[in-house]
Amino acid sequence: MPFPFRRAAGAVATAAALALVPTPPAAAEDGPISLRGVHPTGATYAIEVPANWNGTVLAFSPGYGQGAGPQQRPAGLGGNTAAQNWLLEHGYALAGTRPYGDGWAVEETMRDSASTLAVLAEAAGTPEATLAWGSSMGGNIAAGLAERRPDLVDGALPYCASVAGPVAMLNQALDAAFAFKTLLAPGNTDIKLTRLSSAEEETRGNTAARTVLDAAQQTPAGRARIALAAAFAQVSPWSVTGTPEPAANDWAGQQAQQYAAFMPTVFSPRYPLEQRAGGSMSWNTGVDYRKLLKESGRTSQVQALYRQAGLDLDADLARLDRAPRVSADPEAVAYMERNFTPSGELDVPVLTLHERGDNFPTVTQARAYSDAVRRAGDGRMLRQAFVDRPGHCGYTGAEFVATALTLERRVRTGRWSDDAGARELGRLAERLAARDPDLGTAQFIRLTPDRFLRPHVPGGTR
Repeated sequence: MPFPFRRAAGAVATAAALALVPTPPAAAEDGPISLRGVHPTGATYAIEVPANWNGTVLAFSPGYGQGAGPQQRPAGLGGNTAAQNWLLEHGYALAGTRPYGDGWAVEETMRDSASTLAVLAEAAGTPEATLAWGSSMGGNIAAGLAERRPDLVDGALPYCASVAGPVAMLNQALDAAFAFKTLLAPGNTDIKLTRLSSAEEETRGNTAARTVLDAAQQTPAGRARIALAAAFAQVSPWSVTGTPEPAANDWAGQQAQQYAAFMPTVFSPRYPLEQRAGGSMSWNTGVDYRKLLKESGRTSQVQALYRQAGLDLDADLARLDRAPRVSADPEAVAYMERNFTPSGELDVPVLTLHERGDNFPTVTQARAYSDAVRRAGDGRMLRQAFVDRPGHCGYTGAEFVATALTLERRVRTGRWSDDAGARELGRLAERLAARDPDLGTAQFIRLTPDRFLRPHVPGGTR
């Protein structure tokens, strides 16, 4: 029996809505469909519809810096090869959009995703269920489609996603960069925190920051201050793929992992985002760094490293209190709120997926998102899954398929069943992998991330 699903108003389905469910798409009878093309905007798209299409399509958005450009780079389909193969073999259609714009191309991708789905509907018929999924920035887009386009998508699976939004993400990075420069490079004019004038200026500043960072890592005092700055960005103490997790009291081992992830986490690209937004969307006016440290989950580590170095932590925190602060440009903040900062208001279900040791974004972004959804009163619409490893977007096929099937079941039945928890997702992944070893194993865990230190929702304090 076809399932009732929401459209434009996001209204609860009723028996009358069953009459609006389309007939099975033509692809189920006419054979597979494979399309590649370019939208008038320059965005590229890819569409695969199997002959046995079950009516569900997963619509993919890519991560930061993956624009099509004038070379018309082809769009991807999401997940990984093993997951794509499984989904297509089991009747799921896949669609992907690669925006022409580069960098933080959220605005373009949200628009062009609708165009890709229109092409699919014309070629194969109207989907019964459309699930938006995406990696990193693309996961932010999937969350954006869930909030802004419940007429277009029926659910979203953001994975390794910046679901705290760009304002919160860049404020988090600013806090760490501010502490780093204040304590380790106060006179270095090459390291500029915001309002960058050119890509060359950003590159020069990042080169200078890397030099300071590497020198600081050679001394106990430098390592302690790196750990303090890393605490403000909530850089994971288990960051390097392929390495064992440092023990709970292995402060030096944890700091080494934070050092390895420091530059890409704290000095991630800022100039392209400021150009797009028309100014700086980051500020630390009014921030209490003593309070942030207490709430960071890293206090014991930082205190231990300061003691080992013979440094006065209170004195360094006082230096941060006295240092000149950074303000934001309201118009730039407003742009990043539109493109896209989640409000947490959901009309369709969302299932997020994060690695415990991810820093790009940090896993605490999942907590920021769940807190926003809860405050909006829509906690019933959200479930979150976590896997027990470091790294960014390195999921197995079993993890991709298990979460996709779980979200689809929620869309089709209208409720989360017991299979949305870590243990149940793990069991589902094991069953999938037993039948198709190419999917690999899964490492789902139960996790409540630390509170995100600088959350921001549209209209929040600036």
